[in-house]
Parts: sequence; C-alpha cells; structure tokens
Amino acid sequence: MKGLRGVIGRVRGWRRGWHERSKLERIDLYTRLTLCSITWFFAVSWGLLPLGETLDEGPVAMALGGAFLAANIAQSVLSNRNLTPAFDDYRGTEPFPPGRLRLPVALQVLMTGLLVALAAVGGVKEEGLVLLVLDLPVAFLIPYVLIVPVRRFLLHSAAFSATVLGLLAAVGVPGGLLFGAVVSLVVVTLLVLVSARPSVWSLSVMWQAEEARDMQARLAVAEERLRFGRDMHDVLGRNLSVIALKSELAVELAQRGNPAAMDQMVEVQRIARASQQEVRDVVRGYREADLPTELMGAQGVLQAAGITCTVEGADGPAGIGAPAAVQAALGWVVRETATNVLRHGDPRHCWIRLARTRDAVVLEVENDGAGATRPLGGADGDDGGGSGLAGLRVRLGALGGSLSAGAVGDDLFRVTATVPLTARPDTNGRLAPSPEPSAAPSVLPEER
Repeated sequence: MKGLRGVIGRVRGWRRGWHERSKLERIDLYTRLTLCSITWFFAVSWGLLPLGETLDEGPVAMALGGAFLAANIAQSVLSNRNLTPAFDDYRGTEPFPPGRLRLPVALQVLMTGLLVALAAVGGVKEEGLVLLVLDLPVAFLIPYVLIVPVRRFLLHSAAFSATVLGLLAAVGVPGGLLFGAVVSLVVVTLLVLVSARPSVWSLSVMWQAEEARDMQARLAVAEERLRFGRDMHDVLGRNLSVIALKSELAVELAQRGNPAAMDQMVEVQRIARASQQEVRDVVRGYREADLPTELMGAQGVLQAAGITCTVEGADGPAGIGAPAAVQAALGWVVRETATNVLRHGDPRHCWIRLARTRDAVVLEVENDGAGATRPLGGADGDDGGGSGLAGLRVRLGALGGSLSAGAVGDDLFRVTATVPLTARPDTNGRLAPSPEPSAAPSVLPEER
C-alpha cells in the first residue's frame, strides 16, 4: 500500500511540475523527450529484433549479437546525455565540449565492426541486416546533427555510408542486400536531419521571441523611469541653481553686514518651498492613475510584449462617463493587473472590460495562460504578502468598493473590481490611504 501511495505521489508531482511549466517550457521538454525516445525506439525495434536470429547461429554469432546490443544501449545513453549540450550549442548559449564526442565515436566504430562481423559469420541475414544498418547510426547522429553545419553533416554521413558499404561488400554481402543497406543509410540520415534540426530551430526561434518579449517589458519599465527622472530634473535643476546663487549672495551680503542678506534668505526659503510643492505635484501626478491613460498604456505595453490586449467599454459611460474618483481608482487596478500579467504566467491574450450598473462601475481584467502559476498573485488574490492586490483592496475598500481575484477554469485568471459611483476622494485629494507599490517614489512630507 505504501509503495502504491509513493507511486501515486510521484505521478502527482510530475503532473504538478508539468502544469507549473510555461507553454514554451512544455514545448522544450516535449521536443527533448521526443528526440530521446527516437533513439530508444530504433534501438529496441530495428536494433534488437534482428539479433534474435543469432540465437540459432552458434556461440560466435550470439556473442557478437550481445556485444552489438550492449554497445547500442551504451550509445543510446550517451546520445541522451549529449542532447542537452547539443541543444545549447545549436542555440549559441554554450559550445559543445569536443571531448564528449570521443566515446560516441569509439562506440560507433565498435558497432560498425560488430555489424560487419555478424554479416561475415552469417549471424544476421537479409532483412535483419538491413534493419541493423538502419539502426546503426541513429543514436550517434541525433546529437551530432545539432553541433555541425548541415553540409558537414551530409559529407560525414556519406563518408560513413561508403565505409559501411565497402566493409559489407568485402565480407561477401550480396548486391541486393547492399542496395537495401544504401537505402537504409540514406533514409536514416535524412530522417534525423529533417526531424532534429527543424525541431530545435523552431524551439530556438520561440526562445528568442520569449527573450525579446521580456526585454520589451523591461524597456517599457526603464522608459517610464527615465521619463520620471527627466521630470524631476526639469523641476529641480533650475530652482536649485537659483537657490545656490542666492545663498552665495546672502553669504557675501552677510559678511559685509548688509541687511539685504535677510531678504535674500527669505527668497531662498520661498523658492525652496515652491520647489518642494512642485516636486510633490510631479510625484502626485506620477502616482495618480488616470483611467483612459492607464488603459492605453496597458494595451500598448502588453501588445509590445506579444500579448493581445482587448479593451471593451472604455469609450462608454463606464469609462469616460464615470466620476473622476472612480476613474482614478480603476486606473490603479488597470496598472497593477497589467503589471502582474507581464510578470506572471504565460499569457497570450488579455481582456479588459468596463461595465456600468445602476450604482457602480465594474472592471474585469482577464488573461489566459494561468495554469498553476497563479499569474495575478495567487488564489483569491493572495499575493503572498506583497502590496499589489492587497493594496488595491485597501484603496477600493476606502471608497466602498471591492476587489476579487481567482482562477476561472483551467487556463484563465480574472480580477474583478467594483467601485460605487458615489466614491469621492478624501480631503487631501487622494483616493485612499493605501500602501503604495514599491516601485513608486515616496511623497515628500507635507509642509507644516
């Protein structure tokens, strides 16, 4: 019973691990497993079945057949182990270590010699010999086709085929079987070429697209930071220069005993307070979430990251017709959820819907590719202690609104925010005293 539970636990662990992978990671794993399984399919079928003939051909044939089977298994194991470095070499992430080819080459030479010896002693005949020739180079060629150019691969395969045919002819294999061996070698060479390289090429292109998408998202964040930095420089640069000049003038006047020094310091104080207010305005403007702007920005950023974004209801009464306080609150929801769509899961589509009821505005943000990755902070909005969805709940709760988040089916995740039409900002002009995201700068303290 314990053994059965252990097997069930491992199966569940494998299933959980599969669902936690992104779609691209699943394709990557599927491609690798497929290429590995091709090696064993050939080894178990066309590499093993013909060796049954050696059981009736005496001890020498049996020994040669057993040695060929052992070398074939070892070559298949090495092929699977070399597949990941061959993938990395093809993608250009890490070169394939040349030393890893020495043992596979030695095994390939050994298998070729054993096959020729079997043909010489009559251990395999007719169709069995053709099948063994078909299986002979598969395990070696699958990783090798990924680490050399196509032209070199074809030249080396042609040279190997000519060598095998020459050795078989030398031990007296008849012309009909030689022709079958030629066809087998040509077929297996082309089969490996058209199955392995296009699969890995497609996978490499998809990884490059994924990396480009991540880069676009990072560039969008960096561009916003640069914009905020430019705004701060424009506000502070001029005023700080004036403060420095007037302070120097006040020092000189004070050294001369001129009472005008006090007037200059009063002017410095005025400019400093004005600068403080301007900085506060810039930061407040940076933090204020305007719904139309946030919708446009979210759609642009998501589409730049390769995610199709559809916005519904933005031009209706639920969007531009809603009160300013409601728009600002929902703008925060759009900003936070769009950020989480970029950061989590493996989405390809995102839908943003605005609807107006009799006494409230409802915003839904839904994306696919959720799976088991909890793209927007976990089940029911639990963001694991962060301030994203939790901060939105506090902000909306202060306005009498609500926010819910959770999975919808196996592949969708939905965040729903409801804000009453009677929502109003507080006396300081803010929507609610909620925790700000960590990326936003801190507001300067109010003047006393």
